[in-house]
Amino acid sequence: MLFNSIQFIIFFVIVIHFFFIVPPKYLLSLLLISSCYFYMAFIPIYILILGVTILIDYAAGLLLEKIQGPTRKLFLIVSIIANIGVLAVFKYYDFISENLLLAFKSFGYEYSLPSLSLLLPVGLSFHTFQAMSYTIEVYRGRQKAERNLGTYALYVLFFPQLVAGPIERPQHLIPQLVQNHSFDYRRIVEGLRLILWGFFKKLVIADRLAIYVNWAYNDPLSQSGITLAVATIFFAFQIYCDFSGYSDIAIGTAKVIGINLMINFNRPYFSKNFTEFWRRWHISLSSWFRDYLYIPLGGNRVSMFRLYGNLFIVFLLSGFWHGAHWTFIVWGLINGFYLMFSLMTSKLRQKVVRVVGLEQFPKTHQFLQIIFVFSLVCLAWIFFRARNLTEAITILKKILLFDGPFDYGNFSLMVFSLFGIGLLVLVELKEEYGRKGLLFLSNPNGIVRKLSYVILIVIILLIGVFDGGQFIYFQF
Repeated sequence: MLFNSIQFIIFFVIVIHFFFIVPPKYLLSLLLISSCYFYMAFIPIYILILGVTILIDYAAGLLLEKIQGPTRKLFLIVSIIANIGVLAVFKYYDFISENLLLAFKSFGYEYSLPSLSLLLPVGLSFHTFQAMSYTIEVYRGRQKAERNLGTYALYVLFFPQLVAGPIERPQHLIPQLVQNHSFDYRRIVEGLRLILWGFFKKLVIADRLAIYVNWAYNDPLSQSGITLAVATIFFAFQIYCDFSGYSDIAIGTAKVIGINLMINFNRPYFSKNFTEFWRRWHISLSSWFRDYLYIPLGGNRVSMFRLYGNLFIVFLLSGFWHGAHWTFIVWGLINGFYLMFSLMTSKLRQKVVRVVGLEQFPKTHQFLQIIFVFSLVCLAWIFFRARNLTEAITILKKILLFDGPFDYGNFSLMVFSLFGIGLLVLVELKEEYGRKGLLFLSNPNGIVRKLSYVILIVIILLIGVFDGGQFIYFQF
């Protein structure tokens, strides 16, 4: 069940209706049943896989709290292996098998394993990482083991963020699931406003940009460098609006029923360096890798050589997390290199800024930093979007040559695409450097605010793309 579907709107209205009329003691059951139904709307049988891992992690949490000594760590390892094992079988088995086959063939050995070709459960990487957060936090003593199986199951299955996050921590989400949430008109309006903005990002910007991006990237050999450059910039906005649009809808849906999910995006394309970018982009995943991998490896409290090694490992695994393809791995390594090079040249760049006198023009300096970071991020996105490494390198070469002519495709498509990007940038400029809030959607004047709702709905209905386009991150 996609957020951008009539089925979800009907589902959402029904769930919210019952949420505010059933007795409080039945609310947890209502949300759990609703979440199971939501997940089963994709591939019903896969709820059994999720159920097994929920039972394992629930039991592991109780044992981790009860038992001390070396055995305690064993239960954590069993829990992690169970989660990673499911992820490995469904997401990485065929990739590893294919590459082992190629490696053995290169040495003249015959190697053969059956191909599973399993359909990846929707959102597997997201709820796997969320489940792992729970057992790790219980092991560290930061979270009490949840006694109520239904509450823990809802923590993993909570439908607004089940498929593509945000990846929540148990300390933040579980207490909210067991609280009573009364009807709050202002909170509900805030949630609905965020949902509306998420729909605009997805239907008007992301899905419309996808038409041009797909056309250019599906046949890169016949496209000019300028056309591919525009398509790459469009993809940067497409993936941002697609994923942040999903997050807005998820956060808004949860807010309507009184549950606050963590912010997942914070205007990342206004970042002035790569450290800042990863603090603004997919925040729940970046912080997950920071807390459960980067810091345990020593973080930045180690030698410079080890620090770069830690970053290399984190970004390698981050790329692999996104998908079992070499394109994702290379994308992760490129971003790791960006961050390492940024740290290595920090003092040199500061010196250059002083020498050329840019520090006397801070706004100009910030603008150049934003453009530089955005440009390099776009180059990395080529590997994320391309179908394979060969095409990615071809696209990169053509863009660097920047040959023409530019093919804008369909004129109306280009106009509407630029309109969507323009409105997004206008809103985010206001949020970044001015008053917080969704521009006119949060205007204190009631008439202006309500008129803005109507205008945005009309724009969505007139130029939104209603072809049932799946969210990009559903594949992860």
